[in-house]
Amino acid sequence: MNLPSHNASPARTSGAARDVDLARLLRSAAQAKDEPPIEMPFGFDTRVVALSRRNGNGTVFGALLRRVAFAAAAVIVFATAGAYLEFNRNGDAIAASGNEFAIADSVIQDEVGP
Repeated sequence: MNLPSHNASPARTSGAARDVDLARLLRSAAQAKDEPPIEMPFGFDTRVVALSRRNGNGTVFGALLRRVAFAAAAVIVFATAGAYLEFNRNGDAIAASGNEFAIADSVIQDEVGP
């Protein structure tokens, strides 16, 4: 007998076997209970910050948080400036006309030109 193994890939199993597997999975999913998501205990974040301050790590944690925020702000500023410069690089009237040959010619000249 040639029975498909339990670890057989979907590409190797027949259509009927896939239907049986799908029906089994759907039945299993229908029987699963909807559990509420696990929430953080009330006041947990306050306790963590208070503990870090008591151990003397509060200033280190604050400095790290400020550095991460500053780095994120710098990335946002540079990305915004780069996007602005890129979009306004070819602000000539030819590209605004919508002529695809003029747009292609402009791009070729930008790549080949000095």
